[in-house]
Amino acid sequence: MTRELHSFRGGLHLPGRKELSTAAPVRPLPLPKRLALPLQQHIGAPAQPIVEVGERVLKGQMVARPEGFVSVPVHAPASGTIVAITEVPVPHPSGLNGLCIVMEPDGQETWIERQPVADYRQLDPSALRNVIREAGIVGLGGAGFPSFIKLNPGARRPVETLILNGAECEPYITCDDMLMRERADEVIAGACIMRHAVQARECVIGVEDNKPEAFAALQEALRRAQCPEAGDIELVQVPTRYPTGGEKQLIHVLTGKEVPTQGLPIDVGVVCHNVATAAAVHRAVEQGEPLIARIVTVTGHGVVTPCNFEVPLGTPIAHLLEHAGGTSGDLKRLVVGGPMMGMTLQAQDAPVIKTVNCILAATEEDMPERGPVRACIRCGACAESCPARLLPQQLYWYARAKDFDKAQDYNLFDCIECGCCAYVCPANLPLVQFFRYAKTEIWAQERERKASDRARERHEQRQARLEAEKAERAARAQQKKAAVDSAGGEDTKKAAIKAAMERAKAKRDSSDSSGSGELSEEQRQKLAEARARLEAKRAGGAKELTEEQKQKIAEAKARAAAKKVQPDGAVEAAPDLSDDQRERLAAARARLEAKRAGAPKALTEEQKEKIAEAKARKAAKAAEPEVAPEAPPELSDTQRERLAAARARLEAKRGAGPKEPTEEQKRKIAEAKARTSSKAKTKLTDDQG
Repeated sequence: MTRELHSFRGGLHLPGRKELSTAAPVRPLPLPKRLALPLQQHIGAPAQPIVEVGERVLKGQMVARPEGFVSVPVHAPASGTIVAITEVPVPHPSGLNGLCIVMEPDGQETWIERQPVADYRQLDPSALRNVIREAGIVGLGGAGFPSFIKLNPGARRPVETLILNGAECEPYITCDDMLMRERADEVIAGACIMRHAVQARECVIGVEDNKPEAFAALQEALRRAQCPEAGDIELVQVPTRYPTGGEKQLIHVLTGKEVPTQGLPIDVGVVCHNVATAAAVHRAVEQGEPLIARIVTVTGHGVVTPCNFEVPLGTPIAHLLEHAGGTSGDLKRLVVGGPMMGMTLQAQDAPVIKTVNCILAATEEDMPERGPVRACIRCGACAESCPARLLPQQLYWYARAKDFDKAQDYNLFDCIECGCCAYVCPANLPLVQFFRYAKTEIWAQERERKASDRARERHEQRQARLEAEKAERAARAQQKKAAVDSAGGEDTKKAAIKAAMERAKAKRDSSDSSGSGELSEEQRQKLAEARARLEAKRAGGAKELTEEQKQKIAEAKARAAAKKVQPDGAVEAAPDLSDDQRERLAAARARLEAKRAGAPKALTEEQKEKIAEAKARKAAKAAEPEVAPEAPPELSDTQRERLAAARARLEAKRGAGPKEPTEEQKRKIAEAKARTSSKAKTKLTDDQG
């Protein structure tokens, strides 16, 4: 029974130019001196390195593990040594560098121990998907989406149809065509494994009718196939029309089903994979080989010998061009991919990655120069050619005005970036570039919004946590208060307060070193010893003072007594002093007054005489220690008169009066002389008696 085919709206009939690279079979490519393996060769999170610089690795060994769910590992395409993990140029529209694991092959091609699956039918579909993931397989049609995810339909709905895409509709690209011609058995074996993984009811392989050799090879492979699932695999030739190889367009052509806007093929019960992906699944499951190489088309009039190579991943693109005979002089630019959806290559030393299917060395004949950009004339040709049934003209205006909300209202993300609109535009507007720009900006805004939402959620969670802790503390306080009230009311609270105050007082007493009520026996003993030492120190102990110490103590006492004397300064106000002490006190006062008055350093004759007399008395006293301190030295009448005169002058100076003593001072001097004369007579009488 022949399958009914359907037609999609839009599309173009383009010159294929596929004959340039299909004249020769697929050629193996010699290993380059260095391989650079980007950590992100797929859609999703980049892989994380698990090797170190200087480490030797084997062919097929995992060198980077997946990070997150939407990610796959990276494996070594050859045995050799890791020489660097650094940023190098990668094939990307931005032209920026990417983090790569750089290795030097040793030429020995030593494989790891491979572990093929003996019978995939005995594996659970989930276990089979894990094998495919560990092999690092992604979509080899150009998108690079991890294949194990597309093979996991989940519980949304059962898979009715598994489609293998062999259309390869873009001009110049022939890698899938040559794969189906030379390795049709691998494609059929991979289709059987995928069908078991998704438990699909039917499997259809779609091939454009401009590939008769590939279609015949697949038919022959189906007749030879041993797997039970191959018995009802259907091969279908579809009309050659760009972009029939688009996922949604091929689904519609083969099944008549329309994938909803911003929906997925699984929403209509379909899973679609590339034929090269199917061959990679076969190698991973039944031969134990991870994805470390792929077929790449090197074509265009700018290369000497267009052909297809089986290329180890990480090989510099310049190495491919070299083995294709080099480039010609009229080379215009290098393109990764085809002329419709490819991107210009910024550096020839960029490596081949899993999504690179073609290197187009384009000349003016391959990609003619577009004319100058002019204003849109609203002809509607872009809308007529759009296979996604969009309005490219409206999308262009909104993308140019940065009105991204309006652009999304016109289903911007349904655009497959096939380039049909730009190809037919008479104004040469770069429509696809504007659409890519708008998508990138929307994705950036969405990331910022999600980051802001996460920050707000964290703040709200923190506030809720603080409120909960506050409420918990209040609840505990309320429970304690209720317990106190139920136990005895106000009396209980007062008792609790009193007990707390007593505990605080006891704590203060215990911290006070002077408190003896709470001291231990050891502390009391130490305190008693300290007090005894202090008392002994205050009492001077049992040491006998020297005469010099006694003299200094007496002078200090005299000075202290002098400070207590009233301003009128009568020496007689200190009856406990002897005449000798009073004389010394007067001399000290004289020196003090002279110092306070700022007297010059040179002493007067009178001051010198007084100091000499004081020194003489001190020396005499030191020579005769047996004399009682109260016995004043014998003074002559002249010395007494001088002493009285000095006292008078001192009193006059203190009173700030004239040098002539006042009547009261004269009276005091006379009384002092009389007392001195009386004491002298009494002493004379005692000596005679």
